[in-house]
Amino acid sequence: MIEKKQLFTQEEHAVLVGLVYKEQTEIQVNEYLDELAFLAETAGAKAVKRFTQKLPHPDSKTFVGKGKLEEIKQYIGLKGNINVVIFDDELTGSQIQNIEKELQVKTIDRSDLILDIFAGRAKTAQAKTQVELAQYQYILPRLKGMWKHLERQGGGVGTRGPGETEIETDRRIVKDKISLLRKRLTEIDKQAFTQRKDRGEFIRVALVGYTNVGKSTLMTLLSKSEVFAENKLFATLDTTTRKVVFEQTPFLLSDTVGFIRKLPHHLVESFKSTLDEVREADVLLHVVDLSHPQYEEQIAVVNHTLAELKAGDKPTITVFNKTDKYETEAFDQWLEDEVKKEIMDDLKQRWQNETKGNCVFVSATEKMNIDNLRQTILNAVRDAYRIRYPYKVEFFY
Repeated sequence: MIEKKQLFTQEEHAVLVGLVYKEQTEIQVNEYLDELAFLAETAGAKAVKRFTQKLPHPDSKTFVGKGKLEEIKQYIGLKGNINVVIFDDELTGSQIQNIEKELQVKTIDRSDLILDIFAGRAKTAQAKTQVELAQYQYILPRLKGMWKHLERQGGGVGTRGPGETEIETDRRIVKDKISLLRKRLTEIDKQAFTQRKDRGEFIRVALVGYTNVGKSTLMTLLSKSEVFAENKLFATLDTTTRKVVFEQTPFLLSDTVGFIRKLPHHLVESFKSTLDEVREADVLLHVVDLSHPQYEEQIAVVNHTLAELKAGDKPTITVFNKTDKYETEAFDQWLEDEVKKEIMDDLKQRWQNETKGNCVFVSATEKMNIDNLRQTILNAVRDAYRIRYPYKVEFFY
């Protein structure tokens, strides 16, 4: 059994590090670090300081330059209570080892942080297996820098091959574990597929979107059943499905795991079975947090992930949520109501054009414009039934 470093055992103080390179701007990197701070908070760490550096490309040994690393080291020494340094981009095993040797503080990257959050949130056998598989796939190329020791089940003769070094043995054991987890996941996937197949006669609607945009709150509102929701990233990992009936028209509504920028590739791969609900859906509800300053970039991240899942061409209704919060935060309190209305009308018209009329502006918490959303979903569901069952008129009304 291999023991991996536990990231957070209590609230820790973290330093965040981001690199301004390629086509990125300093403003964008600070926005990414804002999100990294939220991720750290979700995992149980408080970000107390952030460092950025402009470089044409990451340093192969320490990611940031020697001068910047020394600056971080001095700050850690001065503060005395920094437990972890979190980098916003993926680090190699040797980079982790070199940085930790210099700073004498636990060092992780964004992917490791996200994997840790997923591990804490996983509840079902499927989610736990998916997270564990992603962790092992992430760790495999970083073994040298990340493992403290190896503990072998059985031990003794036969556990080490001829001339095999400890790190080679580590890799072999991890690869065997990955193979075992993949087999286990295949079995779980077969069971999940059978369950989805049994629901095959109903049209399926799936909620998708960036993490923490209000999908679960909207799910509760539309399905009239309690679904776990909180103001943290990745509040939900397991797909929740409810049967919903609008005006005698039944359909299945599913809430799915939220997407995020720089989502670890192995996590996307491992969670593809959970995201089958997205691939097999007839209609997608793309929920957007309109009040978020980077909501357009979040839309692009979700669309890119949907394209990766080969689900980008499905009928999609874009649901701009938290409209009330947007109006509160975006408008000066002294702005006249007529001007506010004109700005909102222009914004809505712009997205009506962008989505070819397939968008609705709502507030799930304030239950604003929900009737319009229900009608829009109902129309899309009925259209889907007409295509699938052209002779079963009783499904539509």
